[in-house]
Formats: sequence, C-alpha cells, structure tokens
Amino acid sequence: MKQGPARRRRRTAGGALLLALPCTAALVGPFVTPADIPSDGMPYARGDGHPLGTDALGRDVLTLVLRGGASALGVACAAVALAVAVGAVLGLAAAASHSRWLDDLLMRPVELLLPLPSFLVISVVGVGWRGQPVAVALAVAALNVPAVARLLRATALDAASGPVAEAMRLQGESRTRILFGHVGRAVLPVAAADAGTRVGATVFTVAAANFLGLGLDPTSPDWGVLIAASREALFVQPWAVCAPTLLLVMFTVGANLLADGLMPRGAETGGRAAAWNQ
Repeated sequence: MKQGPARRRRRTAGGALLLALPCTAALVGPFVTPADIPSDGMPYARGDGHPLGTDALGRDVLTLVLRGGASALGVACAAVALAVAVGAVLGLAAAASHSRWLDDLLMRPVELLLPLPSFLVISVVGVGWRGQPVAVALAVAALNVPAVARLLRATALDAASGPVAEAMRLQGESRTRILFGHVGRAVLPVAAADAGTRVGATVFTVAAANFLGLGLDPTSPDWGVLIAASREALFVQPWAVCAPTLLLVMFTVGANLLADGLMPRGAETGGRAAAWNQ
C-alpha cells in the first residue's frame, strides 16, 4: 500500500521517538552505572531509594535496566550489521558473476543454514560458549546471512536486467560503473529497509534466547535475562519485568516504523517479490 509524504514523515518521527529511550539507555547507561551492581537491598522491594524497586538478588532495577541495554541491543545490532555485510558481498558477487557454477558456489553453501532452527543453534552456542555475547552475535549473524544474500542477489539481478542498466550498456558504460553506480544504488534502499526490520526480529530472538537461559549468564543485567529472572514476581514487583519489556517493545516497534518511513516506495515490495521468484 502506498504511503503519502505526510504519513511517511509521521512513521519516521514515531519510530525515532520510540527508539530514543531504549537507545539512550543502551548507549549512556554503562557509563553512568557501576560495573559491579551492589545487591544490598531486600529482594523485590519497592521504594527505599530504588525508583523501580529491586530484583530477586536485591539489586536496583533502574541500574540493571541502564546497564543491560548494551548487551540486549548491541548483540542484535552487531549481528545484523555482520549479516548484512557478509550477505551483501555474497549476493552482489553472485549477481555479478554471470556464471551459473560460481553463483551456485557462492549461494548454495550458505543456504544450508536456512532450515536450521534459530534456538537450536543458539542453544548449542550457549552450551559451548556460556555467557559470551560475541559467540551469540556470530551465531545469530550466520543464521541471517542466507536470507540477506538471497534478497540482495535477487534485487541486484532485477536492477541489472532492467532498462536503465541496458541503456548504460548501450552507451558504453563499463561493467564496474553499472554495478556500483546503478545496481548498488538500487540495492542500498532494499538492504537498509531489510536491516531495519531484521534488527527488530533479531532483538526479539536474542532476548527470547536469554529469557530461556540459552544465551548470557543468569545474573547478567541483560533485558531478556531480567524478564526471565523476575517473571515469577510480576505481581509483587512488576517494574522488574515491565521496565525491560517496555524498552524491548519500544525498540522493536520503533525500528520497524523507522525502516518503513525511510524506505523508498516500492523498494521493499519489489525486492521481496524478486527474492521469492528466484
């Protein structure tokens, strides 16, 4: 469905506003809170110098929320950035190869990752490298590479076979100029839109893995871990669960709205349709 300029601006502004609080907490929180969070309070207490109460270990929830955003959002954003970088190289190289065997050599190995369940891979990584955010980020990135590579390959093939690219060939433009000048510009908005929606889904995946105990250490201040650790006391100390949950929801919805608002009209639809047709 087409969006008017005013509606697109509203979506962009709404997404930016929703992202402001969780991103600020993730970026600034580690610098204004102690690395070793004291646990000198009563479990699930309210007040007494704790604006959002305490958790099961007597730690200040506000401090935990400010401290845990870096891992909750950082792991997901790093994973998506790596997946887009690797997927873009593979997809564009496959599209520019003009060789069926090279296309298959680049794409078929990564497509072996498509049927693997996300939580199965993360659980294996969590057992082998317990509490290592880098290992979780690498696992999530690897799971996203095939979809990104297929989408960008399909978009590049569609742009390279279009009338603009054909006109550039007839004018004698070099293959490099066509690839980076026209095809690259056609792929960029699709990659940006896909990354925006993929970040929200990846944040949910990482948070769900931590909630199930498959990712970080159970004492970590990560938002997913906080929700899991305090869920039994939801009605006793609701802020221990609601505060990190609210920040995760705000980030996920905000990322999708911002990506939708910034995306050129028709870019995502055309790119995804092309991906399905390959």
